[in-house]
Amino acid sequence: MTATPQVLRAPPTMPTPPSPARSDRSIGAILVDAGRLDAGAVESILRVQKEKGLRFGEAGISVGLLKQDDIDFAMARQFDYPYLMAGDESVSRDVVAAFKPFSQVVEQLRALRSQLMLRWFNGEPGHKALAITSAGRGDGRSFIAANLAVVFSQLGERTLLIDADLRNASQARLFKVENRTGLSSMLAGRAGREAIVRVAAMLDLSVLPAGVVPPNPQELLGRPAFAQLLQELAEEFDVILIDTPAARDYADAQTLAARAGAALVLARKDLTSAPDLFRLARSVQQSRAELVGSVLNDV
Repeated sequence: MTATPQVLRAPPTMPTPPSPARSDRSIGAILVDAGRLDAGAVESILRVQKEKGLRFGEAGISVGLLKQDDIDFAMARQFDYPYLMAGDESVSRDVVAAFKPFSQVVEQLRALRSQLMLRWFNGEPGHKALAITSAGRGDGRSFIAANLAVVFSQLGERTLLIDADLRNASQARLFKVENRTGLSSMLAGRAGREAIVRVAAMLDLSVLPAGVVPPNPQELLGRPAFAQLLQELAEEFDVILIDTPAARDYADAQTLAARAGAALVLARKDLTSAPDLFRLARSVQQSRAELVGSVLNDV
């Protein structure tokens, strides 16, 4: 599943604040620890570096011992910008921000992140939760929610991704976490904060899976307990993203938008109909939630 998000009607993006660098470890040491170089290769690169006055990475590439991917990997480690190596199976490959942070798709996600920081996650009280909504299934809602959560966490924001699609949950599969307990269990009073799972592979990222499918999803989400839970979680997290069910099939999205206080509306090229999109936008506004913006997938 792939999607390329593009923000519509967006103001100029602001630059992404850099994370503090960890310059105490050299690129060579990082690559050796990761198994991408051995001691003999490091010596050869250092010799070329000294002879030609190049940087370590440039010298390694010039003699064919390094690729640009190796340099990107090492620099990401230096600057506390975590991402996963090819072959790591701790997270689904659909979470592209965790595997290919320098790809065009993820660059678009970072642009979307910047827009959301301008429009909603601006430090004001009550601006910590955002519902990710779309009219139908297959619009890329869960993909966007999962990958946005990763790029927010890579910025150093304490990020929580809540799977509130209590009928067709996706986030437990994407982040390969247990789905025995989750949001449904917490709202029913059968589980506590232990249902929130820290994603070990990514700094500052946690996931609250949907949990078992309850017989009364809409009623659970409409209870005051959910609003209270969001208030409590806002004290622990900087960004809370809520994956919602398809609005065309269920009324949950409107309830979730109202609880979050704001919603981002998604559409997919050649899939989402304009009438469905307009109905969703109108329902968000009728719930008195702020419509932060819209995103078009697969542009």
